[in-house]
Amino acid sequence: MRGYQTRGASLKVSLGAGVAGLGLMLLGAAPPAAAQSTFANPPSLPQTAPATGSANVPGLPKAPSAISLATAPAAHAGKERAFDLHIQYTDAALYDPGEQRYQRVHLRSYVGTGVSPGTPYVAPEIDVTPGDTVRVTLHNDLPADPSCNDHSITPDTPHCFNGTNLHSHGLWVSPAGNSDNVLISLNPGVSFQYEYNIPADHPAGTFWYHPHRHGSTALQVGSGMAGALIIRGDRKPTPQVNGDLDTLLIGADGKPLKERTLVFQQIQYYCLDDNKTPTWDCKANQTGIIETYGAVQNPPGTVPPTSDEFSPGSWAQSGRWTSINGVIMPTFTDAQAGTAERWRLIHAGVRETINVEFHKMADTTTATARPSKNGADKFVDTVCTGPAVPYQVVAADGLTMGNTLTNTNTTLQPGYRYDLMVVFPEPGNYCVTQSPMAADVTVSRSGTLRSLLGVVTVRGGTRTADPIQTLVNTLVASAQKNMPADVRNQIVADLTTKDAKGKPNILLTRFVPHPTIQEGEVAGNPTQEMLFYLGPKDLNNPNGPAIFTVGNTFQLGADGRPQTHSYDPKVVDRSLILGQAQTWELRSYGVNHPFHIHVNPFQIVAILDPDNNDVSAPGYVEKDGDTQYAGLRGAWKDTLWVKTKIPFGATLTDKTKGYYRLIVRTRYERYIGEYVLHCHILDHEDQGMMQNVEIGVGDGNGGLAKAHH
Repeated sequence: MRGYQTRGASLKVSLGAGVAGLGLMLLGAAPPAAAQSTFANPPSLPQTAPATGSANVPGLPKAPSAISLATAPAAHAGKERAFDLHIQYTDAALYDPGEQRYQRVHLRSYVGTGVSPGTPYVAPEIDVTPGDTVRVTLHNDLPADPSCNDHSITPDTPHCFNGTNLHSHGLWVSPAGNSDNVLISLNPGVSFQYEYNIPADHPAGTFWYHPHRHGSTALQVGSGMAGALIIRGDRKPTPQVNGDLDTLLIGADGKPLKERTLVFQQIQYYCLDDNKTPTWDCKANQTGIIETYGAVQNPPGTVPPTSDEFSPGSWAQSGRWTSINGVIMPTFTDAQAGTAERWRLIHAGVRETINVEFHKMADTTTATARPSKNGADKFVDTVCTGPAVPYQVVAADGLTMGNTLTNTNTTLQPGYRYDLMVVFPEPGNYCVTQSPMAADVTVSRSGTLRSLLGVVTVRGGTRTADPIQTLVNTLVASAQKNMPADVRNQIVADLTTKDAKGKPNILLTRFVPHPTIQEGEVAGNPTQEMLFYLGPKDLNNPNGPAIFTVGNTFQLGADGRPQTHSYDPKVVDRSLILGQAQTWELRSYGVNHPFHIHVNPFQIVAILDPDNNDVSAPGYVEKDGDTQYAGLRGAWKDTLWVKTKIPFGATLTDKTKGYYRLIVRTRYERYIGEYVLHCHILDHEDQGMMQNVEIGVGDGNGGLAKAHH
């Protein structure tokens, strides 16, 4: 990793050939195959019975039990579900908007049953229910990689690119043994069966899975190795217990509302030119690959002077485009005006910020119109001219929000998930766009221009002048028909709540999965301090190599350096007591980072900007226009953007200002063992921005009880 440089957006606006005045590039001369251009939910990974052929595979069950698993998924909770995944190199193609053609690529991916041949660079969706035991047998069929067993390589040097493992991001399951254990490495030729015992009281929601082998996480996730993991629930609320949001999202026909699951990915492949030099400029006869963290080097004199595969600025320079379920700029079909839909958004990319808006397209354009990479902002400004469509944010990181948000723009940082309820007001074509972002909002600290993510075709249905009120009416009708009588009136009252301006303020208090952590639960327990620091290894050389570190205190050392360190797999950085609840404060003293912790989610208490304003209050707009924190007070999440105004390489003192203070609370429930917290900019994690956390049984004196002979 070279010096951590930043730069502004460098996208050149150029209008390609096409419709005069609009600068459109139509996919007419060489249109993509329908399967490649039309949105489809990820294929569901089929359940399989234990393979009888596994008897000779070390580490796998030798034979089915006497009570064998069914070969088809059960229709209700509490059943065994078995899945099978292989990891191999796959040859396929991705659409290149800059060249208006498909580009051959050769990337690591999940393969086998359930993987769509047309979109191999998105993993199949795993659908389960609370109470299930989920077994995922993972086969690493990649070529041998000597670096996986080379102990001379430091842990925080990216390596073992063919080693892997599996993380069930956001699941509340054990981190130990063969459950959600990311502290093991499955080297080439090894098969391993994960077992997730999902509690019967696990929240239903939107989760995902991806590799988490320290040293190769970014490279593998950046190759498309990520998939949705959806937990579906059928528990209706009672006077004593909250229920699953799924039971409310039912249409007049008695069926679940239309659902779209969007796995956003950023597959940043490069090619080798005739001199075997890495280049972003992939010719038609070349094949895209991802084989290193230090690929394309920019010419001397450019800003930044050098660029690693996953460094700031490299995404914009690469010319690649955010894909959705393995497709670039898909068309979302079968939407109807005035009809509520559930959109599950999953940021499964490595490091680039995404935001989502909907705008009606100009009537003169068609659903097949697409821009070039360089003309994307002009395309959106000219074609996506309708007002932003309001929608409702109903869940964050898979967990239903009691106080939902009426948004026209929602920001997703790496690892985030948001569930939206969307009602398109009238027939026509709608742009799914990414709006401009200021540098302080983004992972790369570079301003971005508007761009297109996809197009929705809305046909038929009933026009509505007020999409949010139409959503309220839909949910109220469902509640009156489907909710139990002893909670129905409360739910309807929540759904029809108004704000101070008389606008709908939809509440879902009877569907929140976790009770609020009260002050009395954390009283007397010291606050956990968590500090991210990305800065120069040599304070006298701000343009030199960087260090990626995490610390347990906000105090600075005598040299002005934060008391942080890079990841050490042999060190347990935090020992926490099972059954306790605790307040955490999160900060960054150098560059923005998304904080993610495994196993136990947290509840947001307050997010204080450098002037001590709580920017998590509903409707709050920061001075820089940022609204990504607005309304998150009280929400439960497992990943949270730690914003700061402190740049890379800044001189720090005890009076340094510019950092945000993120106050959250969490409970350490049910599970003991070691797991991790880390920055979800995955190349940061691979290079050391991670800690080991241990949950154990208390010894009665404020520590953890240890076994004695």
